[in-house]
Amino acid sequence: MTPFVIAVDGPAASGKGTVAARLGDLFGLPVLDTGLLYRAVGVLTERAGGDLDDAAAAAAVAAGLSAAQLGDPALRTRAAGELASRVAVHQQVRDALLAFQRDFAGQPGGAVLDGRDIGTVICPGAPAKLYVTATPEVRAERRWKQLSGQGEPVGYADVLADIRRRDERDGARDAAPMTQAPDAELLDTTEMTIEQAADAARRIVEAARARWQASEGTSGR
Repeated sequence: MTPFVIAVDGPAASGKGTVAARLGDLFGLPVLDTGLLYRAVGVLTERAGGDLDDAAAAAAVAAGLSAAQLGDPALRTRAAGELASRVAVHQQVRDALLAFQRDFAGQPGGAVLDGRDIGTVICPGAPAKLYVTATPEVRAERRWKQLSGQGEPVGYADVLADIRRRDERDGARDAAPMTQAPDAELLDTTEMTIEQAADAARRIVEAARARWQASEGTSGR
């Protein structure tokens, strides 16, 4: 039986991480925030004094990355998000992290992965695909509140500028640009609470799982 993989893509602060976590709980699947991989590569490259614009240097860090390094609190900062966006443009970095992500997705029973190219590059055959988004202004407000809650002093206008810059960089890069997969369900969370977004995602995935079960010829996960 093929694993039941749920691919959750979308831009920064769209709510995709929270939606992915809720789906993991609901369907009993492990969850990987793939953005943490790129944040870790960016942070570790900078710590080592490497050049973030040097694809080979960043790829070397990516090749040696381990799951144990993903729990570093520094990966949740505003600065780490910017570093991640810079190293993510390198195809060599993306190639180095490909096996890590596909191995996670290939676990018995399946998995939930959230990122920007899960449904298009990492797991194009995923039975369930969502593209979670919201307006830049709403996403900036969410991220600003999150950062403020973490004690990181930053203004809303600066966060909005960050969001717009990352959207442009992520969408325009040559290596796996951020885009909605043709067969992904669009989930716009602009006017939704997290509970409403999670429930909408659940319904999308339940319908996808029913189709997957029919194609697999089974009634179980």
